[in-house]
Amino acid sequence: MADKRDYYEVLGVDKTADEKEIKKAYRKLAMKYHPDVSEEEGSEEKFKEISEAYAVLSDDEKRQRYDQFGHAGMEGYTAEDFYQNVNFDDIFQGFDIGNIFDLFGFGGGSRSRGRTGPQRGSDIYTDVHITLEEAFNGCEKEIKVTRSELCPTCNGSKSKPGHDPETCPTCKGTGQIKEVSNTFLGQMVNVRPCRQCGGTGKIITDPCDDCHGKGSVRKTKTIKLEIPEGVNEGNHLRVSGEGNCGEKAGLEGDLIVSVHIKHHKTFEREGDHLYIEQQISFPQAALGDIISIPTIEGKEVEFKITPGTQSGTVFKLKGQGMTSVRHSARGNLYVTVTVVVPKKLNSKQKDLLTQFAEVSGEEIKHVEKGLKDKFKEVFN
Repeated sequence: MADKRDYYEVLGVDKTADEKEIKKAYRKLAMKYHPDVSEEEGSEEKFKEISEAYAVLSDDEKRQRYDQFGHAGMEGYTAEDFYQNVNFDDIFQGFDIGNIFDLFGFGGGSRSRGRTGPQRGSDIYTDVHITLEEAFNGCEKEIKVTRSELCPTCNGSKSKPGHDPETCPTCKGTGQIKEVSNTFLGQMVNVRPCRQCGGTGKIITDPCDDCHGKGSVRKTKTIKLEIPEGVNEGNHLRVSGEGNCGEKAGLEGDLIVSVHIKHHKTFEREGDHLYIEQQISFPQAALGDIISIPTIEGKEVEFKITPGTQSGTVFKLKGQGMTSVRHSARGNLYVTVTVVVPKKLNSKQKDLLTQFAEVSGEEIKHVEKGLKDKFKEVFN
């Protein structure tokens, strides 16, 4: 998934493109790269790429998942899942639909089985918000998800107990309809799922009272999620088998959780490294000092400020950053020091700084106070 191009980029459309614009862009590219008409090298792979992009962006549910999670949101889909809701008849008007599905890797034979066999349940997507400390240490969170579960009354058959579904009269139980059309490429056979039975080959005449013929019921479940040390913003955690139930004893889908880390008032994070700003005084910067620096672990470490440190200098504390999900080594903590100039000085401080300037060969011209400054002094 990580090597795939952005679907919007593949079709050459904006993320705000509507259904009509997406369909128009795909048809133009498909007519150019379809292997039956294109002589360009790599046209077949190009056609697969634009077809997959169209299959996702033309489906509201898949597009919503893609917009939120990117290609990670498409994990778990089979080739057949991508294209089962795409109406290619309306797109090509003359291309061999059966051959098109052969190109996608599951062929006309796979489609001819309809949807009579077990089907994997769909994945569920949700978010979890954690603190930076929880990301450092790892933690356990409880997440409530509402998902479809196999109806306990009919056990997923969709019919009342003791009643069996009838064979679909339209497709004779095959779950498919064959249509023959004449095109400029010759006579083509298009195999599509039967609309009357939805490709199952069966008609539910006595639906289950509890699930109303759906075969599943909606239930809310609390799931414990183990969040590993070092998890980062936008990481996706997969919990197998906690998605929606499948049809006809199919496997359950997965729960995919997108991790979001709350803003921290002290630290900024970049990968495995942490960044902090530390204020020091002019004497500390000039003379050097040993100061305490807070760490993500909640304790402080002593740190040496070298004499002559300039404002904006960055120091590295090795191994004081974040834990990592990839390796055992920790990141670093980078400290940016800022020299703070006092806004108010007493007479002794002024005298000492004046002496310092004279010793340094500097001539300080004292600025006379304006009326506004004198006015403030009176009221202070």
